[in-house]
Amino acid sequence: MVGALDPVKNHDPISSWFSLESKVCIITGASRGIGASCARVFFHAGARLVVAARTHGDLEALAREIDPGGSAVTAVPCDVSDFDQVKQLAQVALENHGQIDILINNAGGALPRSFLDTSPRYLEEAFHFNVASAHALNRACVPVMLESGGGAIVNISSVMGRVSGRGYLGYGTAKAALAHYTKLAARDLAPKIRVNAIAVGSVATSALDIVMADDHMKGAMEEATPLKRIGQPDEVAIGALYLASAAGGYITGKVLEIDGGLEAPNLDLGLEDL
Repeated sequence: MVGALDPVKNHDPISSWFSLESKVCIITGASRGIGASCARVFFHAGARLVVAARTHGDLEALAREIDPGGSAVTAVPCDVSDFDQVKQLAQVALENHGQIDILINNAGGALPRSFLDTSPRYLEEAFHFNVASAHALNRACVPVMLESGGGAIVNISSVMGRVSGRGYLGYGTAKAALAHYTKLAARDLAPKIRVNAIAVGSVATSALDIVMADDHMKGAMEEATPLKRIGQPDEVAIGALYLASAAGGYITGKVLEIDGGLEAPNLDLGLEDL
C-alpha cells in the first residue's frame, strides 16, 4: 500500500514523503493538459508510468520527452469509454511492469449544452465517459493492487460538480457523480486502497484554447476567479502527487478543491431564459 511515513521516528526528508520510487502508475487522458503534467510530475517523483489516451502519436511523443530511449514509460492507446480496451490497459501495465500501485482517472469531460439540447442520451454518455469508465478501470486495477498490498486512486472531478451554472447540466452532473463515487469507493476499498478526487477549476488546457485566445473572455474569467488567474496543469498534478504519495497516506474519500477559490462558474455561456 502507498503508506504513511513518520517524520519524527524516521527523520525522513520532506522529499521522501512524495517519492514514488518502485511504484507503477496508470494515467488516463495523458496525451496533454492535466494528464501530461501528471505524467511528468510522477515520473520525476520516481514512478514507472503507463500513459493512456486515444491519440497514439501524442502519447509516443510524451513518452520520448519524459524518458528518452528508456523503458520506464509505456504508451498505450486507449479509449476509456470502451471497457474492453480498459481491461487491456490494466493487463498491459501488469505485463510490462509487474504491478499497479497508483491510478489517475483523468480522462473525461462533456461539452456545455443548454437544457433542451441536453438529451437523455447525452446525459447518459457524459455519465459513461466520466463515471462508468473510471469504475471499469478501477475494477480492473484493484485486484492487482490488492495482491501487492494496496494502492491509491485519484479521480479528476470538477468544481462544476458542486456549483451551479447554466449549460453545465451534463458535465456537472457527471462530475458530481464522480465525486460521490469517490467517497463510496473509498469506504469499499479501505484500508488497503485509498480513493480521493480533485475538483478542478479553470485550468489552461486545450479545452480553454478558445477562451485563452480571446483577451476579453480570458480577462472576464480571471476577474470572476478569487485568485484572479487561470490555473496551470502542473498545479493539479502536484495535488495528485500529494494524494497518491505517502504524504497523503492518511487521506481517503476526500475531494481536494484546486479551483482558485471558485464558488460559482467563472465562464458565462450567455444562455438566455427559456
